[in-house]
Amino acid sequence: MSADAIKLLKPKVFDKSKWMQLPRDVIIGHDVFGQIPSICEDLKLGTSALLISGKGTMSVAGNNVRRVMASFYKVKPFLAEEISIPVINKAQKAAAGLDFVIGVGGGRVIDTAKIVSYNLDLQFISIPTAASHDGIASSRASVPTVEGHASLDAQPPIAIVADTGIIASAPHRLLAAGCADVISNYTAILDWELAYRVKGEPISEYAIALSKMTAEILMKNAHLIKPNQEQSAWFVIKALVSSGVAMSIAGSSRPASGGEHKFSHALDKLAPGKALHGESCGIGTIISMYLHGGDWRGIRSSLKSIGAPVTPAELGIDDAIAVEALLMAKTIRPERFTIFDMGLTRESAQNLVQMLYLE
Repeated sequence: MSADAIKLLKPKVFDKSKWMQLPRDVIIGHDVFGQIPSICEDLKLGTSALLISGKGTMSVAGNNVRRVMASFYKVKPFLAEEISIPVINKAQKAAAGLDFVIGVGGGRVIDTAKIVSYNLDLQFISIPTAASHDGIASSRASVPTVEGHASLDAQPPIAIVADTGIIASAPHRLLAAGCADVISNYTAILDWELAYRVKGEPISEYAIALSKMTAEILMKNAHLIKPNQEQSAWFVIKALVSSGVAMSIAGSSRPASGGEHKFSHALDKLAPGKALHGESCGIGTIISMYLHGGDWRGIRSSLKSIGAPVTPAELGIDDAIAVEALLMAKTIRPERFTIFDMGLTRESAQNLVQMLYLE
């Protein structure tokens, strides 16, 4: 859905110039939390921070971050068990008078930190505990609403600190979902180029080039993505950061979000809680690539190699629901034109879902 009706972000003063914000420090490796105080000092962030985390991720990583910062900074913890307007408002009140924000956790926590930092004009540091999607580095935040998910233009992180040991120890399903989210860049940029040709939508060749290169590198090295290996975590985090930077360059999520994402959001509405975001994006990418006339079998093969699902059945979702999601996709963010807006019929949608099972 369009974010225009969501009055969550405070309005900014009009500025003709385009302001591109990218992460200044990106630290990826084993046991890197000890570098956080030096990063904060280097970036001149101040002396106090609100640390936003979830209950589980606070014990896994948040408390460690607090410990390494305790000697140098005042750190106030805040538990965000969900992303919602009430939670965001509480976090903003908790951050009053503090200098910067730290998000330690998964996508919901990081997105909460983005919005809080945006509304309060504070910088924030992204510390992911899983590599499940490219939101860890982007300037976009996804907020659930009654009508579906709204994609908001929020605050990108000024720094990203990713401990590969923690990320590698997370369930492999999360890492595989992150890979699928990056691979979906392939069809996202095809949809963007289609919108340029059909609707005259402006494009960014730089953002397209970076997004495509990131997906290509991950696909070529899909065989290296293995469970519980820090090298795999390091590789995927680099790809997710690159994808997030492409969105910052574009000033929108277009380089990494096309019809496959609209399908994902539709599937989430029809079968809530069944699939991770990246997983359903991966399945949507196979279908979208088929419609674009590209190498859909290569996409499917890479997803299988990584360990990501390639059929609704693997997610425990009935094929009929996947068909409905394909038909519903055009109603999700209708202002974003994609291949799924080209007049998909029920019969063709059924055939597309069956195609997923072909050997």
